[in-house]
Amino acid sequence: MNKTALQIIRFVVLVLFQVLVINHIRLGGYVHPYIYLIFVMLLPFSTPKWQLLVLGFALGLSVDLFTGTPGLHAGATTLMAFCRPSIIKLVSGNQKFENINEPNLGQLGGIWFFRYALCLVLVHHFTLFLLESFSFRLIGQVLLRILLSVPVSIFLIMMIMFIFKSEKKRD
Repeated sequence: MNKTALQIIRFVVLVLFQVLVINHIRLGGYVHPYIYLIFVMLLPFSTPKWQLLVLGFALGLSVDLFTGTPGLHAGATTLMAFCRPSIIKLVSGNQKFENINEPNLGQLGGIWFFRYALCLVLVHHFTLFLLESFSFRLIGQVLLRILLSVPVSIFLIMMIMFIFKSEKKRD
């Protein structure tokens, strides 16, 4: 299948799954898992920075349109996309990705992908919940929401990645 078509399908499926299924699961007022972030996580390493920002913004705006949150997800997802290249360098150290096109669980391993996903989810959730409260007076509540939402989001993301894991780990 064409890589562009695969990315479009991934975009649509993740946004629809997020807004039609995940957003309707009630886990209390402080737990808000977000799995649509997988789209930005799985973009190829060679994706230009400007394209990362545009795709992150479009992804967040799509979720905003469905959930009625004016720009909150767009801002958080755009910042996450902006931080992605730095987080890849941070998590990878001096590791080279010669034969690997995109970050995935199958080729890079569970520990690498877990650290990568954790960093990106922390950036996203911190930004989203801080923008949502729009006040440092509520920082305790924001930190509680981050503390409770990040593990649930990471668990769901890792489960989805394990379910759809297709390639063997590189040697």
